[in-house]
Amino acid sequence: MNALTSRDFGNADDPFALFETWFAAAKKSEPSDPDAMALATVDPSGLPNVRMVLLKAAAPSGFVFYSNSQSAKGQELHANMQAAAVIHWKSLRRQVRLRGPVTLVDNAEADAYFVSRPLQSKIGAWASQQSRPLESRFALEAAAAKYAAKFGFGEIPRPPHWFGYRISPLSLEFWSEGAFRLHDRIVFRRQTVEDAWRKERLYP
Repeated sequence: MNALTSRDFGNADDPFALFETWFAAAKKSEPSDPDAMALATVDPSGLPNVRMVLLKAAAPSGFVFYSNSQSAKGQELHANMQAAAVIHWKSLRRQVRLRGPVTLVDNAEADAYFVSRPLQSKIGAWASQQSRPLESRFALEAAAAKYAAKFGFGEIPRPPHWFGYRISPLSLEFWSEGAFRLHDRIVFRRQTVEDAWRKERLYP
């Protein structure tokens, strides 16, 4: 699928098809991690938090990433199942913004993804008490060694605290850099995830 130019992407009517086109182009041009996504949540006081995660699936049902539910992001998500994210592809001078409600990926899908992860990543998911104080690097490496020995060469199950999260966007904005800061911005919006999309062009 060919990448759309900034002049004609506004003709797209399906935001997920447009995202697929841009993402395919980014996989060819971005030097590393075209799936890197800045994820924003809020803490109990309403103060925002943002960090990078990896986008693992993108479909009309939503955008999926995985995390330790006991981490800061996990706790914030479970307290307020809403999030925003932005993906920026510097090589293409493009970005996509999205926000909406969050739901948990079902266990079968999460298990299937966990099985596909590299061995050391599976061990790391068990060893890391994400976002909590760590006394030393040695303590982390010792925890990884403990779980490596525990599971040996057998199948490593998905940790009970490790979940997939799906953002089902209520808005999806596509931004493409233009000369002299005359950028192109197209936003798709809907009131609920069942509604049809409404599209409009925004001033840069």
